[in-house]
Amino acid sequence: MTDQATPDELKQKFWHELANSPFLFLQLDGRSDTSVPMSAQLDKDANSSIWFFTQKNSSFAQLGPVTASFAGKGHDLFARFNGTLAVETSQERFDQFWNNFVAAWYDGGKDDPDILFLRMDLGDAEIWNGDLGLVNTAKMALGLTVHDEAEKQHADAVTL
Repeated sequence: MTDQATPDELKQKFWHELANSPFLFLQLDGRSDTSVPMSAQLDKDANSSIWFFTQKNSSFAQLGPVTASFAGKGHDLFARFNGTLAVETSQERFDQFWNNFVAAWYDGGKDDPDILFLRMDLGDAEIWNGDLGLVNTAKMALGLTVHDEAEKQHADAVTL
């Protein structure tokens, strides 16, 4: 990455980091009590949506606007992004993402009547590059300011 990360570089890094560790906090907008960790299901050819398996009695069954918060595995990237939850009706998409890790949550397997399969249509994101480099890390260790350098590693209103 260059001295100043471009929004496209941060977006690309976001997708890479999310694929490496697809865990995030998801919440219904305006409802912090619904914020829970979720496993995002990703399709590299569908970068405007992500999918989730949940239960029909989940607060997410209300659908609508949501916000997700993400921290990369090594804390090299942070993001907050919004979108809208909708029920995903594609059986092909359901089968694509079904795996043993998902199955572990449903006693009835693929036919469990409590499964709710959701699609989050993505909106805008705010992305921060957490890797400020060796020089800036040394500055922080010495108590020197890195605010301006850190701001160059941030993008607001990135369309995912």
